Amino acid sequence: MTFPTGRKVTANISLTLDGRYNGPGGPDDLAAIVRYATTETARNHLTRIWEHATTALLGRRNAEGFLGYWPAVASDEDADPRDRGYAKWLVDTEKVVLSTTLTEAPWARARVVNAPAADVVAELKATGEGDILVNNSASVIKALLAADLLDRLYLMICPEIAGGGERLFDDGLPSSRWTLTHQETGELGEIAAIYDRVR
Repeated sequence: MTFPTGRKVTANISLTLDGRYNGPGGPDDLAAIVRYATTETARNHLTRIWEHATTALLGRRNAEGFLGYWPAVASDEDADPRDRGYAKWLVDTEKVVLSTTLTEAPWARARVVNAPAADVVAELKATGEGDILVNNSASVIKALLAADLLDRLYLMICPEIAGGGERLFDDGLPSSRWTLTHQETGELGEIAAIYDRVR
């Protein structure tokens, strides 16, 4: 029998005012979000999301996308130190990639798992220490919200209405209560917020 280790499951995602993580053009339509990604507030938020995490839990799409961007930032001495800090953490940390199609891991220190997100989280919580961070992988975050397995939400709220695109909070989720434990407002009106699950 396995016993939980007390690891928190956290998730980070950016949303528009109408609750969307992409625009009407599909998964690559990030026009309403991207201009807020490099603000002081966003970079401070980026540091907060990983400082207690020891495992990154990613969907296939983000794992492959991150691989094309973050390793170069980790070795770029001219990059913002907060970006470099996150990039180095992501390169060096344990990564679990959820996929039904990948046969080998796209990163070093990564493994591919073809299983429901809730089952993978249960396995991860039974061993190790430190937070388990789902960074920007909406399909994984949605599955964990549906299973009520998230302990913390890191949200960047971008002050735009996308008017179309995919929403994070679908109808049919179990009801839940959250408490605001941190917030920071940026010069462009973006808000970085941390919500902890009240159980």
